[in-house]
Amino acid sequence: VAARDRREPEPLKQDLCIPADAEFRVDVPDGSYQLSLLIGDWILPSHTTVKASPGRLLINGLRTSPGQFVRETVSVRARGGCIRLQFSGQAPRINALEITAAPHALSLFLAGDSTVTDQPEDGYPYAGWGQMLASMLKHDVIIANEAASGRSSKSFIGEGRLDVIWNEIKPNDFLFIQFGHNDQKPDEERHTEPSTTYKEYLRRYIDGARERGAHPVLVTSVHRRFFAEDGTLQNTHGSYLDAVRELSEETGTPLIDLAARTKTLLEELGPEDSKQLFMWGARGEFANFPGGIEDNTHFQEQGAIRIARLVVEEIRRIGIWPLAMYIR
Repeated sequence: VAARDRREPEPLKQDLCIPADAEFRVDVPDGSYQLSLLIGDWILPSHTTVKASPGRLLINGLRTSPGQFVRETVSVRARGGCIRLQFSGQAPRINALEITAAPHALSLFLAGDSTVTDQPEDGYPYAGWGQMLASMLKHDVIIANEAASGRSSKSFIGEGRLDVIWNEIKPNDFLFIQFGHNDQKPDEERHTEPSTTYKEYLRRYIDGARERGAHPVLVTSVHRRFFAEDGTLQNTHGSYLDAVRELSEETGTPLIDLAARTKTLLEELGPEDSKQLFMWGARGEFANFPGGIEDNTHFQEQGAIRIARLVVEEIRRIGIWPLAMYIR
């Protein structure tokens, strides 16, 4: 260790923090920031996970060997006048943390429902795939997840949530749009018809993004976990999926067909193993759901990670530039 110290005299590597299940908070103006974290230990191996509240995965189980130090740069979006970081892992280590404002960084805005949104901490392990996306993209991209539970393409606009995006989106930013789960609901505030009003509302997202010099991307709804007797997945979204695919063709908008990808994934896993992706938990398994839970629509964290990987794979496969070059 002494020899290493002489070769590596940097003071940032001489000390460390072991922030097991700890939270770090710093007050900053709302905006986009890049965080540079130095992670390692001279003597012991480390295993570190970092999240930005609420539950946005930034670094997932980074391992270092004794004497190894890794500098990771990630991006976060501050809201409410602060950045809150949570640390976990088998043996977390933090040597240094540097925070830099990044007002001109590329932003990826997400408009969608509960399968996309940042789920609250008191609902853990509930998670939307948008919560996991930052860990799979380089720090050049800021994830701005505006998705909200229970919203349809119509109610998202009616509540002014799309206006929030329009107030912040910049030229060359991206807007990913995934609705459909709640457009099926019968209430007036949310219901749309696939071949008419659903398309009309989605066009408002596409046209608004392009008017502002940003790039819209359509995303079909993730499938629910409902299997037929022959082991094939049932389409509970009906013609809403076809409407998105048709709109992509009509408007020349890139399409991430997440319905097709999740159908393949769930059928490969089958009725039993696919439960591991969703909020299926036995009595006492999840602290926030002590009585157990069976939910075939929403993901637990590991499931949300799998779905986010599908999104990233599609970004690369269909060549959404420059996002494809920022995949980790």
